[in-house]
Amino acid sequence: MSCPPWPKGKKLVHLDLKGAPPRIEYLHQLVGLFSDLGADGLLVEYEDMFPYEGELKLLQASDHPAYSRDEVLSIQEIAKSKGLEVIPLVQTFGHMEFVLKHRPLWGLREVTHCLGTLNPHREEGVKLVMKMLKQVVDLHPDLHTLHIGADEVYLLGEGEESKQWLASPGRTVEQLFLSHVTKVAKAIKEAWPDMTIIMWDDMMREMSHDTLKASGLVGLVQPMLWDYRPALDVDVTVCLLQKYSGAGLCELWAASSFKGSTSVHTSLTNTHRHVDNHLQWLKVAAAVSPRIKLRGIALTGWQRYDHLSVLCELMPLALPSLAACLQTLIHGRFSAEAQKTAMEILGVSSVEVEAMDRASAGDWLFAGRRLAEVTVELMSVLNSEDVRLFESSMIVRGWFSPFHRQRKVVNPLIAMQILNQATTYLAMLEQKVEAVREEMGRLYPDSTAQEWIEQHVSPVVAPLQRITEDLTSCLGHMMPQSESSSPAQ
Repeated sequence: MSCPPWPKGKKLVHLDLKGAPPRIEYLHQLVGLFSDLGADGLLVEYEDMFPYEGELKLLQASDHPAYSRDEVLSIQEIAKSKGLEVIPLVQTFGHMEFVLKHRPLWGLREVTHCLGTLNPHREEGVKLVMKMLKQVVDLHPDLHTLHIGADEVYLLGEGEESKQWLASPGRTVEQLFLSHVTKVAKAIKEAWPDMTIIMWDDMMREMSHDTLKASGLVGLVQPMLWDYRPALDVDVTVCLLQKYSGAGLCELWAASSFKGSTSVHTSLTNTHRHVDNHLQWLKVAAAVSPRIKLRGIALTGWQRYDHLSVLCELMPLALPSLAACLQTLIHGRFSAEAQKTAMEILGVSSVEVEAMDRASAGDWLFAGRRLAEVTVELMSVLNSEDVRLFESSMIVRGWFSPFHRQRKVVNPLIAMQILNQATTYLAMLEQKVEAVREEMGRLYPDSTAQEWIEQHVSPVVAPLQRITEDLTSCLGHMMPQSESSSPAQ
């Protein structure tokens, strides 16, 4: 089915910097590439990579340096030169893990065991949020639009102060949510009267027309509806847009996904899954009433599900997906022409990262392509059953079971075959891991490379290492030392 191209409005690429923050030189390259691919704005979620100062300096990342003030300004300069608007995203209610994890701020949590949700009853909480926003706004001199987050405010209403507040007749968790967001939005408008404010919509989806209309948010905020599913329900989404618009929230945004929404630990991006999501959003845009003002769409690229979860796909692995998704929006369908344009811009033979032809040495046509290729190669080995399930293979279960290991009694002939195979796998993995580490180190902090390897490689390598160590020990009890140390014999 063909739809009209995405209607007039911004196409924002989301930069989620709460994990795997690119080195500044690579980030500059990415900004230029986003422009080439068809984006006209950036939604930048700095989290702990923003250079907060003074009493907020504790919010800066500790595993690697936050971006400097000059680097944040340089991102904006590059973006401006490419015609891209920069919109910072600063969480102000939910997903404040990077703030509330710090001991001096524990008292601002809604409940002690939920790091993400701010207590809406403490004036110190609103003051903290406004101090964060002021530092971000001050370092964005040309800023016109600000995203205040406010999604997934988990366990709201469960804190003791909230329970007391809710005990009064007629009060609801919905009102509690709206009162905090309205307070923040009004404070922003008071400080910066011309600022456009965007917020995530999910906490408002179940609210009635009357509740939304009386919320105080009409004229203050522009909701951004997010749905990353390949089978997004078009009718339900159109009805939701109509409900918001009917309540007076007429200026609206969409949010799709080009990476980071398949599963919390995905390492390789599936382009067609994300293209399908954009095809559904095109159907939504074609079906809505002209009265609904769609201001644009943010193509989200989540790097973590939250501040403390593992890494999702790294950006180089998702650039073919981003290219395909942007061209789908521009063409109104994932046509041969859209696919051809995406591949030509990146210099690849397929928009699926696992199917790209390997380029010749020195011919990496998009920034990060070499990392994408060596990562695909490594994941192919890590995901192979021979390697991943080696400990459960017939030969290991049959001749080197826990019974054999405990008693250090093995058949040396077969044990040496197992040791030889495990050693071969480890050597092959070591070579491929070093290639990934080297390329990742060019684009990302060393801490990112270390985290990625511990997440994806260590769970596979550790059992192989244990087998080789245990086999070597067992063979030392069954044959002369000089022979047991030579598995290839």
